[in-house]
Amino acid sequence: MSRHSLPWRTVYGFFQRWRANGTLAHIHAELHQMVRIHDGLNPRTVAVILDSQSVKGAETVGADSRGFDGGKLINWRKRHLAVDMQGLALAVMVTNASPHDSISARDQLFRLRLTHSELAIAWVDSAYGGSLVDWSHSFLNITLKTVPRRKDQDGFAVLAKRWRVERAISWIMRARRNVRDYERLVSHSEAHITWTFITLMVRRLTRPPRPPRTEPHPVEPVKAAGKPKPIRLRSLQPRTIRLAPTTLR
Repeated sequence: MSRHSLPWRTVYGFFQRWRANGTLAHIHAELHQMVRIHDGLNPRTVAVILDSQSVKGAETVGADSRGFDGGKLINWRKRHLAVDMQGLALAVMVTNASPHDSISARDQLFRLRLTHSELAIAWVDSAYGGSLVDWSHSFLNITLKTVPRRKDQDGFAVLAKRWRVERAISWIMRARRNVRDYERLVSHSEAHITWTFITLMVRRLTRPPRPPRTEPHPVEPVKAAGKPKPIRLRSLQPRTIRLAPTTLR
């Protein structure tokens, strides 16, 4: 820190108070509407995209807030994101990595319904299927639409709608503090991700508005390169040939 920086206790005090009294959430919500108006969109979105990301944590993460993700073989925490069609976060939730996405999504969708009453549809992957689809439609009046993987998909492929939340996850990882989870409290991890999107939205407001897209965004599958076949080199060392002894008559 330079000599012109504030003391770390002062910075941490504002960080903790703004998170606890709702100031951070209010700043994020106001900036989100300002960015959508700046881009010529309705300030209230009706569609979201859900996804999760399992991340490793430091030794400061307590054992009571970490778990094991059997799908990705990561033993720490999981970040749950809900973004609009522009890739801007509407809700951020951090849990341990043990629960399945369909279980954690109930709490996430319930939070979205409380803060965004206009939501009508959510795009998800196949992990959010099953009873969650009926529960969301019956209790929250939110329709879940699954975007499955292609049958002929080999490796990574850009899927419709879902690529937007994947891009948002990459934006999070650009912040050095979010590459690994260092926070002891889950609420502090959520606050750091929220500050990342606040920084992103402030930068967008300083740029000229984007022209409206007249054509749909191209979504082309990206075929993963196959593994090269190993090259076998013939040994140039001389071989010793042993002949069976013959019986002389």
